[in-house]
Amino acid sequence: MSRLVIVVEKASDWGSYYPSADVMTAMDYLRGPVGGDDERTHVVNLCRSYKYLGTGYYVSLLAEARGHRVIPSVRTVNDLRQRSLYGLSIDDLNEKLANFLPAGGRDTTDFGVLVYFGETAYENLQDLTRQIFEMFPCPLMRIEFERDRVWQIGAIKPVGLHTLDDAQEDAFAQALDNFSRKIWRKPRVRKLYRYDIAMLVDPNEAMPPSNRKALKGFIAAGKALGVEVDPIGKNDYPRLAEYDGLFIRETTASDNHTYRFAHRAEREGMVVMDDPTSILRCTNKIYLNDLMVSRKLAVPRTEIIYRDDMRKLGALVEKLSLPIVLKIPDGSFSRGVVKVENAEALEKAAGELFQHSALLLAQEYLYTEFDWRVGVLNHEPLYACQYFMSRGHWQIYNHGAKGTAKSGGFRTLPVREAPSEVIKLALKATQPIGDGLYGVDIKVVADRPVVIEVNDNPSIDAGVEDAYLGDDLYNRVMQEFLRRMELKRLGIRG
Repeated sequence: MSRLVIVVEKASDWGSYYPSADVMTAMDYLRGPVGGDDERTHVVNLCRSYKYLGTGYYVSLLAEARGHRVIPSVRTVNDLRQRSLYGLSIDDLNEKLANFLPAGGRDTTDFGVLVYFGETAYENLQDLTRQIFEMFPCPLMRIEFERDRVWQIGAIKPVGLHTLDDAQEDAFAQALDNFSRKIWRKPRVRKLYRYDIAMLVDPNEAMPPSNRKALKGFIAAGKALGVEVDPIGKNDYPRLAEYDGLFIRETTASDNHTYRFAHRAEREGMVVMDDPTSILRCTNKIYLNDLMVSRKLAVPRTEIIYRDDMRKLGALVEKLSLPIVLKIPDGSFSRGVVKVENAEALEKAAGELFQHSALLLAQEYLYTEFDWRVGVLNHEPLYACQYFMSRGHWQIYNHGAKGTAKSGGFRTLPVREAPSEVIKLALKATQPIGDGLYGVDIKVVADRPVVIEVNDNPSIDAGVEDAYLGDDLYNRVMQEFLRRMELKRLGIRG
């Protein structure tokens, strides 16, 4: 069962809102235990100040000591004191603020906005304030901006609930409603689940790692084990700490919200797949190639080429021979991968790809009718598939000019029926990456298996990867989550 506790410094601070059994004063929270052994308690600390060794500070400190999930955490409280942390540039900050200011305010050199759980009254700044809230999760704060030559964050200051006017109180109540999913206004219902897992998905993703039927398979498998699997989206970042685990079923990248979710979940002590280290190691093909080579694992002959040294393109033909495959380091589902047949095409393709990355991989072209994909979970083989090339194309996925993608056929078979050398190579390839869920792509050329890449967020689609194991595939993944969550509960690493 999960409980939400709202802590205010004085009872009068909550005077404008309906009374609630979930609201208590700081002294009541500090003096007595809150929540039973079967409850997970989430604390919203609304004290007037988080000054070091003050009342608000001790509320967050003791909340963490009691195993409660609290906002703001002591780490956030400390981070807000260090201007050097938020003095760093925020993505497109100058452009966003310049566009936000009305024409009559272009000469403004400073202004501030109130932010309630990442929300603000200024719609044009919503993405910006949410981004800052993700960095510094604090329920109520004022972000002050200042401009010399460019805009920057001048200060981020916690704000007391007692200082709000009527309109601001209404905005705060609505934001708290959204943040807490109305738990504080409804009677608590005892949950039937031992653990909760957040499953990060994007319903609008064109090529997600799992189709809808597969997502339902994970939910059903979790339910059978007493684990609630709750689909969430990228806007649910503030709620992440409510859960015991995070299962990412979106295409990952180290520069988008999937990595931020993974990083925060790991920091919160949650069980995470994909964990942030695996995302970093797998999503960049240059790193991955170097890792495989350092482990003396077979990979295609590869050269790294640099945008600032295009003159070396000609030497690639001698080193790798034509055709050559060019790849941007962070492409997925065959995107950002080009096969070139001659020197002219090589130069043109490299010029286009260099617009997206300062470095590219150039690899020898290895023709096979299909690629092996071996699913690996916690250093054990999970499934084995053959992915055949798309008809009339040299890749599994053929991305058409209209933005559509067609894929070739597949064959899923028991792990024991896959070539043993393919399975062994897949396990060796994932060993230096981690103990998560991976998909290893392997080509077999002249009876020699070669690692093409390791995917940290492998495809698991109903009707494809589960064609042999069926529901057992989803059960095994959820059982691994459950095993890890049980170990964390016992304070055991493993």
